[in-house]
Amino acid sequence: MDTITHFINGAAVDTRSGRYGPVFNPALGEQVARVALGTADEVGAAVAAAAAAFPAWANTPPLARARVLFKYLELCQKHTEDFAQMLTREHGKTLADARGEVARGIEVVEFAVGIPQMLKGEFTDQIARGIDAWSMRMPLGVVAGITPFNFPVMVPMWMFPIAIACGNTFVLKPSERDPSPSLLHARLLKEAGLPDGVFNVVQGDKVCVDALLDHPEVQAVSFVGSTPIAEYIYARGSANGKRVQALGGAKNHMVVMPDADMEMAVDAIIGAAYGSAGERCMAISVVVAVGDAGDQLIGAVAERTAALKVRDGLDPEAEMGPIVTRAAKERIEELIGSGVAEGARLVVDGRNYQVAGREGGFFVGGTLFDHVRTDMRIYKEEIFGPVLCVVRAPDIASAVEMINANEYGNGVAVFTRDGGVAREFVRQIQVGMVGVNVPLPVPMAFNSFGGWKRSLFGDHHAYGPEGVRFYTRHKAVMQRWPNTASAGVQFAFPQMK
Repeated sequence: MDTITHFINGAAVDTRSGRYGPVFNPALGEQVARVALGTADEVGAAVAAAAAAFPAWANTPPLARARVLFKYLELCQKHTEDFAQMLTREHGKTLADARGEVARGIEVVEFAVGIPQMLKGEFTDQIARGIDAWSMRMPLGVVAGITPFNFPVMVPMWMFPIAIACGNTFVLKPSERDPSPSLLHARLLKEAGLPDGVFNVVQGDKVCVDALLDHPEVQAVSFVGSTPIAEYIYARGSANGKRVQALGGAKNHMVVMPDADMEMAVDAIIGAAYGSAGERCMAISVVVAVGDAGDQLIGAVAERTAALKVRDGLDPEAEMGPIVTRAAKERIEELIGSGVAEGARLVVDGRNYQVAGREGGFFVGGTLFDHVRTDMRIYKEEIFGPVLCVVRAPDIASAVEMINANEYGNGVAVFTRDGGVAREFVRQIQVGMVGVNVPLPVPMAFNSFGGWKRSLFGDHHAYGPEGVRFYTRHKAVMQRWPNTASAGVQFAFPQMK
């Protein structure tokens, strides 16, 4: 059985602990590899390699750093299918969805190769007699990324291309559920000419996470995952004096007004709710049907949900693949049962779903609830599966009030033909990313990604300009040369004249 290792200081390294975890093909329900589970020693070795590489890498001209990333970009484009095949075999998402994930990650690398112009400071001549001043953006040092199972190619690419383009060195702790893409990243970066130690991978579980959060040489930590873990990462990392950017969970709503284009809305609902089996932090998990929109929607959504082609993600006709683990499948099915017990109307039941030839796979079929209330578990909890809840609202004001009261604030959408309604919705909604007739408002790489409320802990959103600010710090410089007359000793606070 293949062993997926660490990558430290430019080489593959097996674990010294003797601990390994299983890696499954979720469509088969079978273990296909094992992954090394590191300890604080492996984390220490990776951080030491990154710390040793930092001075030379930080002193490398930004343009030279960008050229390494440009070569890496070219290699990523050549290996798109390799990444996609890994994704589908270890995560379960369809090949089409996997290819889309790789493409979105590549967009961040395209942004990162242009970072030199974003690292420029500001210069002011003669702020006082004989004194000039300017600002600089400086790298932090060793930074770390802790990334989730649902986007094992793209989410690390939100982090390390920007971090290393800014002059930092990087330690990645990927999800142990689908770890293979992390090593392909490492190999391609090395092939692109990245010096050893600048990018390192430590496979593992909470042991490695805590070691990164506690290590004194780790200056910053980026995280994407569930809200309870994001809060833990933020609290422990911040307590240790680190800069932390921790993106948490979501309960994304899509408001459908009675005047919406219903065909467009149904198409959007099906793709946004059930794409990647709902295992997306931007998935639509609640449709808020305003007025009689629910009666217009429910029949068409139910028909399309029941007809979803749920198959092995390698099947070219698959529209939805399996859930990532057996435990996740069981949790989702338990939550579906709670919705029934609490009185929601189960319109389409995806429990106990079987795929011919893949009977051992971790499949859950598309599931649809109507008349969901906000006090139900299926509304309050992040299900992270192919379960869609329809909530009825009498008017747009009630819909906005409901969404703003939710603890999460990651993404939201409104479907309407009324520009005035859309404009007020965008202004009033307390959510970080908003779509108008766009169900998944994921910003492009030259913007920044992030939610509000308990969907983000920290001051910076991910990638884009916010990412550059997160991975650098501002330095202000003032200079005067001794060819001007001395003003003598000054004991008062200086004033610029």
